[in-house]
Amino acid sequence: MTIEGRLGTKYTSHKVHGELQNYSNFYDSLSFSIMNWMPQGIKAFLNLDTYALSSIKGTVNSIGELLQKGRINDAYALIRKYYDSTIINIYSNLYLQDHFSIQNFIVEQIDNWRKGEETIPDFRIISNYIRESDKVKSITGLLHKDDRYKKIRNRCNDHTHYNFFHNMVLNDPLVHNPHRIKYLETISFDMESLFIQHFAYLFYLNDHYFMSSDYMDYLDVGMTPEEGSQYWVAPFIQEIFKETIYKKRPDIATEIKDRSEMKLE
Repeated sequence: MTIEGRLGTKYTSHKVHGELQNYSNFYDSLSFSIMNWMPQGIKAFLNLDTYALSSIKGTVNSIGELLQKGRINDAYALIRKYYDSTIINIYSNLYLQDHFSIQNFIVEQIDNWRKGEETIPDFRIISNYIRESDKVKSITGLLHKDDRYKKIRNRCNDHTHYNFFHNMVLNDPLVHNPHRIKYLETISFDMESLFIQHFAYLFYLNDHYFMSSDYMDYLDVGMTPEEGSQYWVAPFIQEIFKETIYKKRPDIATEIKDRSEMKLE
């Protein structure tokens, strides 16, 4: 019998598998759509976020592949990596915006990290930098009105460091475990929460990333863009905003909409 057969239909058809594919598709589309937004503060031709989001997509794919094989413990180790990479992405955007100016055209900390000459500060430092920033204060307040992110971090650490024996056993799909579906439910919640956090900060800082290609498409063919088309939102962003952000965290969705001129529905 295959591993998938041993895990059972309830496991292999769980909603988390589709959710992870949706996140992966989103990162893939966003990585491509923002490629031509010129980076500020670094010596690069392509947007730094294009590469970051493509890498994050790969991590999400790997989480999905591990879960399909029943490797829940390994999947959580990568969920921690996903957590780290999204926080680094948020931090790099925020730090560049805080320090870029005509007088400081190249922000050395981020550009040196890009070139492999300097490491990014550790997780605690960059997390505190984000949480203490006035620029994203409204989003931070909404995200941290409960302790879900602390609990998610603790779960990730428990699995990464084998803090409990049952964390280790969860990596063997052949061992009978009546609670696997419960773990998938928790992973679904954790990944959704982390995705919402990343989406909220990234677009709160860069609402131009919402933009559909229509405005530039008009210009590329020598036509005058439709009035207001610079505020149209890319369909893939609109869909995940409506189905995930607005449905799960309407408070965050409202905050993003109120701050942006983009035509979010």
